[in-house]
Amino acid sequence: MMPRQIVLTVNGEDHELWVLPSETLLDVLHDELGLADVRYGCGEGVCGTCTVLVDGEPVSGCLTLAVQAPGHQITTLRGLLGPGEALHPLQECLLRRGGAQCGFCTPGMVLTALNLVRRCGRPTRAEIRYALIGNLCRCTGYTKILDAIEEYAQTAAAGEPERDPP
Repeated sequence: MMPRQIVLTVNGEDHELWVLPSETLLDVLHDELGLADVRYGCGEGVCGTCTVLVDGEPVSGCLTLAVQAPGHQITTLRGLLGPGEALHPLQECLLRRGGAQCGFCTPGMVLTALNLVRRCGRPTRAEIRYALIGNLCRCTGYTKILDAIEEYAQTAAAGEPERDPP
């Protein structure tokens, strides 16, 4: 296979890369661009660890080919950081509620939950659970994660300002 030259827009910045047609978005983001917040979990699209937002929608980076991503806005957890690398309000809720213990699943949980709240406003606890079906956590038991997402949704619905990702 011959490498192809592509331009990926990641967290608001363009990156010109040479990739093999078989390389996944996960491989390119993590290995080529050094984005440690995009993590390898199962490699089969069932754990949510490699979740990134493509045009605002959560996708499994391990199942998406990098050559499919040019022309789209890719956001990783790092793309949610504010000035001075300030945490996103959802991340702050997770920390305050104890919903980020080892942190391995956190990028996928945050990006999936952020998409849910943006789509639904104030999702019910059942809607949050359903949205997170594809995001596995081995540490928290999910209760604290659900509490944090509910808190964030309530705050967001109250109109507190939020930083949009690039």
